[in-house]
Amino acid sequence: MAKLVKGIIAAMVTSMNDDESLNFEEIKNQVNRQIAAGVDGVFCLGTNGEAYIQSEDEKLRVIETVVKAADGRVPVYAGTGMPGTADTIRLSKKAKELGVDVLSVISPYFAAISQDELYNHYAELAGAVDLPIVMYNMPARTGNNLNPDTVAKLSKIPNIVGVKDSGGNFDNMKQYIELTDPETFSVLSGNDALILWNLLAGGAGGITAVANIYPETMVSIYQYFLKGDLENAKKAQDSIRPIRNCFKFGNPNTVTKTAARIAGNPVGPCRRPFCYLSDAAIAKIKETVEADHARGLKESYESVQCQSPR
Repeated sequence: MAKLVKGIIAAMVTSMNDDESLNFEEIKNQVNRQIAAGVDGVFCLGTNGEAYIQSEDEKLRVIETVVKAADGRVPVYAGTGMPGTADTIRLSKKAKELGVDVLSVISPYFAAISQDELYNHYAELAGAVDLPIVMYNMPARTGNNLNPDTVAKLSKIPNIVGVKDSGGNFDNMKQYIELTDPETFSVLSGNDALILWNLLAGGAGGITAVANIYPETMVSIYQYFLKGDLENAKKAQDSIRPIRNCFKFGNPNTVTKTAARIAGNPVGPCRRPFCYLSDAAIAKIKETVEADHARGLKESYESVQCQSPR
C-alpha cells in the first residue's frame, strides 16, 4: 500500500471561470497536463485547490471529474479533511464511492486540539474508511501541529500510510522520517523548496503547488534523484526559487493561479476574497515566469493580461 504514495504529486488548483464557477473542462485539461508531464499522482481539493471555499456538492463534483479524467493512469488523492471527525468520515466515504485512491486529510482546524485528540481523530477515520490515508500537517493554516511522536503512533495503523508536512520546519519533517518505517509509511514534503532535501533525508517525495506552473521541472527533481544524478536534481530544485520568492506577494494560492495563467493555462481566478494581487505583484510574477521560460523551465507559455482586482 505504501508504494502507492511516493514521487511528485501535483497539488492541483481548481480551475474556475471568470464568474468563479467551476470550470470542469479545464479541470480535465489540467489533469491530462499533469499526467503528460509525468507526475506520480494528482491531488485535488487541497489548499491550492481552494477546498476551504467550496461547498460539499462542488467538492464531490471536482472529485468525480478528476477521477474520470485520470482514468486509472495515476493515483488520485482527494482532500477530505474537515474540522469535525464525523464530517471528515462522511466526506471521505463519499470520496471512496467516487473512486479516489488516497485520502489526504488535513488536521482539524480553527479550534485548539490536543495530540491525543488528533490521534483519536485519525484513528477513528482509519477505522471507518478503508482507503489509504495521508495526514496533512499545515500548522500555519490550522493552528495545530501534528507532533512527530503522534505521527509515529498513527503510522502503526495499517491504512494510515503517510504524512504531508507543509509546516516548513525541516527538523519536524526529519523527525517524521526518523520515527516511522519507510517500508510502510511515506513522508512527503508539502513545501516545494524542501522536496530534494526530503528525499535525501529518506522521505518519499512531495506534494507540490509549483507543479501547476512547471510540472516537468518538478517531476525532474524526483527522476534525477532516482537516477543518482544529484547535481541535476539540485539544479532543478534551485530553479524554482524565483517563482517561490513570488509567494510573498499575497495568498500563495492566488500567486500560483496567476503564474499558471501567465504560463498559458486558463485556470481562472481564486474565489473572493482570496484573489487580490497588486498590479506591481502581477507584473513581477509575469517577469519571473518570462525569465524562467527563457532559461528553460518546462511548461507551455504565452502572455496573459494582468487582471486587476474586482
